[in-house]
Amino acid sequence: MTSAPARAATALPERSGRRRRVGGWIVIALVLVLVGSLGAVISGGIQWSERGAFDPESAGPGGTRAVARLLAENGIDVQIVRDRAAAEDALRAGSATLVLPDSPLLSDDAFTHLASAATDVVVAEPRARSIRVLFEGRLDGFGETTPVAPGCGLAEAERAGPVVIGVTFASDTATGCYPVGEGYGLLTVPRGDGRAVAIDGTALFTNATLASDGNAALALNLLGARDRVVWFVPSLADSDGAAGTLGELTPGWVSPAIVLLLAAALAAIIWRGRRFGPLVRERLPVTVRGSETTRGRARLYARSRDVPHAADAIRQATVARLARLTGLAASSSAVSVSDAVAARLDRDPREVRALLVDDVPRTDRDLVALIHHLHDLEAALSAALRPGKDPR
Repeated sequence: MTSAPARAATALPERSGRRRRVGGWIVIALVLVLVGSLGAVISGGIQWSERGAFDPESAGPGGTRAVARLLAENGIDVQIVRDRAAAEDALRAGSATLVLPDSPLLSDDAFTHLASAATDVVVAEPRARSIRVLFEGRLDGFGETTPVAPGCGLAEAERAGPVVIGVTFASDTATGCYPVGEGYGLLTVPRGDGRAVAIDGTALFTNATLASDGNAALALNLLGARDRVVWFVPSLADSDGAAGTLGELTPGWVSPAIVLLLAAALAAIIWRGRRFGPLVRERLPVTVRGSETTRGRARLYARSRDVPHAADAIRQATVARLARLTGLAASSSAVSVSDAVAARLDRDPREVRALLVDDVPRTDRDLVALIHHLHDLEAALSAALRPGKDPR
């Protein structure tokens, strides 16, 4: 039998270890409370300055500050308004182009009232409501990943040239440009002394896409047709009958549900976060050579018969090497690289662009032919840049 002193000596380390574990959880809880309180104080004392998507004062990828500054540099007075009353006052001041998003914050009456108050209207974030009300049409689908020619008599579109279209529309009464299937990437209808234009600006006029193709020219041509641009950015207060705060718009059951979810998440963290004993040191994963991964991916492509995907991988590597040879940046698009290669080799740009971008191989034979053509193109460029060296 174990003596009393021995049992007491065994119980002391157990109680000491239990106290350390409980004390550790108490420290973690105190730290979480402290961090949460500090975050609440900081968030309450500092105003969040980031703007939303398609905001003319946002410098993020989805913002449109670049096009707003381009308009201002070309002598266009850009007025950014963030409520309906200010937008109506700005439109009453004289002829202007209204950039009007089809926001769900605006009722049908508010949307049509603002549109009718402007000389020109550019619906840059169109939805089904704006296409139905202003253009008597409907949403049709989405454009392709390659640039589309204007294909219409609109001077602004003809000067801008091909662009990559986002959402497409269909209408029997409006004039359509940039045809994609049975739809168009741009609709325009006359309205009194002005006109209304619908185009997916989120795919063309944002900071991330403005420099591509003819996007910048199209934005300046459409938005800069008049001396003033009233850029309307709706807010929650513009909604008819909207409550003043987000809390008033939230149903009563949301807050208890959030608290319950947080409690369940904390319980799951405590339940699943336990570990027994010390961490086990494990050996690092085995190093795999790059040639093995390349062959493995090639076998996967061959097994899945994904010829277009394999062609894209080969083209990307070829475009990267051609960009280095022509002195272009690594981030240059395939279209820019193809134009540079065509100019250096004095070839038809359409032929080179079809080889590097447009043509889509469907069979293994087409893929092999594409590989040979890409190899010949790279060899020809190397020979042109290094005349005294055999390209092989």
